Amino acid sequence: MQSDQQEFHIFLADEAATEALGGQLAKAVVGAGHGGTLFLKGNLGMGKTTLSRGFMRGLGHEGAVKSPTYTLVEPYEHLQPAAYHFDLYRLGDPEELEYMGIRDYFEGGNACLIEWPERGRGVLPQADLVISLERDGEGRSARLVPGTKNGESLLAMLQDAGNKRPEAVSGQDKRR
Repeated sequence: MQSDQQEFHIFLADEAATEALGGQLAKAVVGAGHGGTLFLKGNLGMGKTTLSRGFMRGLGHEGAVKSPTYTLVEPYEHLQPAAYHFDLYRLGDPEELEYMGIRDYFEGGNACLIEWPERGRGVLPQADLVISLERDGEGRSARLVPGTKNGESLLAMLQDAGNKRPEAVSGQDKRR
C-alpha cells in the first residue's frame, strides 16, 4: 500500500484481494456511520463488480451479488446501512436517472456504489470516494481518491485498518 496526501494506492493480486478491499471499504462506511457514495471506475473486466461483491458481503449479505447491467440498480435494503449497487454502462442519457428517482437513493445514510459514473454526469452527486481499477501486471491496482470530507474520513479509516492489519488485503504489493 502506498498513500500520497490525497490518494491511496493498493495492488490487488487477484479476485480475492479485490473482494477483500470491498470488505474493508464496507467496514469503513459502517465505522463512519453515515453511508457514502463510491464511484467505481475502470474498463470492462477490471473488477468493479468483484469489489462491489466484497462490499456487500462486508455489510453482511450472504447471497449472490450480480451486476445490475440491465436493471441499472440492485438494492440491498436489508443491510445496515442500506446499500445500492448501480451499473450505468447501458445508460442512454443521464436524464433517465431522474425518471427513476435517483436522488432518493442518496438520502438517509445509504451506501451507493456506482459503476460507470461518468455516464451519469450532471445528475449524480459528488463522490465521497472514487476508486479507479486498472490492470497492473498479472493483477490490478486500485487508486482511491476522496472527493468530500466523508471520503477523506473513509480513506483514513481504510489506511488505518491497513496499517493495523496489513494482511487484510491479500496480495498487497509490499514494493509500493
